Amino acid sequence: MTRIGIILGSTRPNRNGPQVAHWVLETAARRGDAEYELLDLREHPLPHLDEAVPPMFGPSVNAHTRAWAEQLAACDGFLVVTPEYNSGAPGVLKNALDHAFAEWADKAVGFVSYGVHGGVCAVQQLRSICSVLGMAVVSRQVTVSLHTDFENHTVFTPGDRHVTALHTTVDQVLAWSAALAPLRAAVPVA
Repeated sequence: MTRIGIILGSTRPNRNGPQVAHWVLETAARRGDAEYELLDLREHPLPHLDEAVPPMFGPSVNAHTRAWAEQLAACDGFLVVTPEYNSGAPGVLKNALDHAFAEWADKAVGFVSYGVHGGVCAVQQLRSICSVLGMAVVSRQVTVSLHTDFENHTVFTPGDRHVTALHTTVDQVLAWSAALAPLRAAVPVA
């Protein structure tokens, strides 16, 4: 069965991301069409730029990077839940993307973003980064406003439009994950 990793891209204290990520996980899991797993970056503390060589040149000597890469390698595609900080993606998420290379290749990725303006600027950056990593970036995404989709800016209250958007995004991630399966099978991950 197809396995989709749901990456929670924020590690801030008092973050809103877990509410959004758990909603994504629960909504997607009810579909019954794939296995979904939450990959919380808080559980994968990756130091900034601690690798002796870039990940494209082979496996890391660091246990934390190898553990992260193993989690990614087990997935066929990804849903990234990201906030937007100052019109961009969080540094911790960019760092997590940079800690792997081959594990991203030929996998689909979709985005669920949140922020003052729905996180669209963060996703715009991430689309470019994920493309360079060899990922198939799906066209649809879910955008969540801190002003209108959270009660008192703290309690996530997804509406029907969010559910519809999520299902469309998941449909695309699953379709692309299946289409790219022969490419992943042809190239073993280091």
